[in-house]
Amino acid sequence: MKTFFTDIFSYHHHINQKIAVQLIEVEGSLPERTISLFSHSINAQQIWNARITNTQPLGVHQVHTLEECKRIDKANYTNTINILQNRYLDETIVYSNSKGNQFNNSIQEIFFHVANHFSHHRGQIISDIRQSGFEPIKTDYIFFQKR
Repeated sequence: MKTFFTDIFSYHHHINQKIAVQLIEVEGSLPERTISLFSHSINAQQIWNARITNTQPLGVHQVHTLEECKRIDKANYTNTINILQNRYLDETIVYSNSKGNQFNNSIQEIFFHVANHFSHHRGQIISDIRQSGFEPIKTDYIFFQKR
């Protein structure tokens, strides 16, 4: 399962970096929400990594420049791979959400959630790019595997 998650997060990191480049190219033509959505999806991975490693999280809706998103995404990827290499997927993490409510989930459940969260918001971002008159990059996992 660790190999699976390593592959999935390699895919997400690769695509996030490419999307950031495309967003930089067309930034002035995008809806206002697009950069916020991209920042939010990047923040979410950082927040979940911080919950696992007991470090300081970013704000859920903190907005970053696209260059900063690229940098945070790279750090997120490195931290996620480090967690995968050094922790057990069935390890339970006790954490508080942004409203202060306490929960517990396994690292495997958390990483599955993060991967799905990326996919959800990536679809919204790709739709924004297309509705702004641009052809979005191919983000399908199967194309990532054929690179």
